[in-house]
Amino acid sequence: MSSIREVAQLAGVSPATVSRVINGTAQVSAEKRKRILDVIAETNFVPNEVARSLFKRSARTIGLIIPSIRNPYFTELAAELDELAAARGYQLSLRNVGYNMEREWEALQQLEAVNADGAILIPTSNADRSDQRPLSIPLVVLDSDFNGPVHSYIYCDYYQGAQMAMAHLVECGCREIVCIRGPQSTFSGRSRYMGYRDFCLEHGIRQRVVDCDYDFDAGLAMTEALLQRYPQVDGILACNDIVAISTYKILHKRNIPVPEQIQLIGFDDITLSGLISPELTTIRQPVKEIARLAMDLVLQQDEPAVKGGRHVLPVSLVVRETTRRKDETE
Repeated sequence: MSSIREVAQLAGVSPATVSRVINGTAQVSAEKRKRILDVIAETNFVPNEVARSLFKRSARTIGLIIPSIRNPYFTELAAELDELAAARGYQLSLRNVGYNMEREWEALQQLEAVNADGAILIPTSNADRSDQRPLSIPLVVLDSDFNGPVHSYIYCDYYQGAQMAMAHLVECGCREIVCIRGPQSTFSGRSRYMGYRDFCLEHGIRQRVVDCDYDFDAGLAMTEALLQRYPQVDGILACNDIVAISTYKILHKRNIPVPEQIQLIGFDDITLSGLISPELTTIRQPVKEIARLAMDLVLQQDEPAVKGGRHVLPVSLVVRETTRRKDETE
């Protein structure tokens, strides 16, 4: 077992710098941080090992790693988890990694190094992680099914959600339905698109697809391109609510009435979806249930009944004002 001084010597930095990286208490350059974390991994260094073995004290901290703090779905989920953690006497440590896999792995190692009681991860992508070493702290992964050393997975039935959305648009009379496809490197983006694709194949509907990141500004630019590429569009299934809201903004700017001319469905059911006008029809993820199950799993990994496995939660269609069924009066 290495000491913090040995780690510092091998990494070519001061012990204070190693301490700052472990505790996340100050800015350290990305190059130095990577060098230190690599040495920690190679030497299996665990800080305060003597104190830990003597006192067996928990850090009373649960880490939450998210790809982007700008996505309202992630922040709403973080708020639910924070309340649950506080109610159980823990604090939630939020790490925003900006869709960077290297930063994601560094954040996990930092949580392990400070003896966090567990980590909840929303991955940056669905890329294979089987080459990563197993962590010594419990790990629950949300929104993904990647191959790697993970204790538990939780995700929603996005495929079924996309099928429900398509069935609703068809029931509303839409025939020229465009799918705004999210990043295919993500589990959610891929699953939602596959639900759309298979529905089209099963019902003889021509696929109409445009690609977009989970981002408001990207949605604005994409909608302009969508209207040029598919001028006869009468229904849109957006990859998430933020993109759906940006789509509506462009439609409104162009004086295209929703739902009279184009009907629109989002995905996630963030709070903002019910506050805009017209209110957004969407596919709801059960955020409270996801948060509760994630917290239960991360704190109960020692119990065989809850450790491991994949937990798939159902989604539901929330019909609001951006879609309208055939039999509804105008």
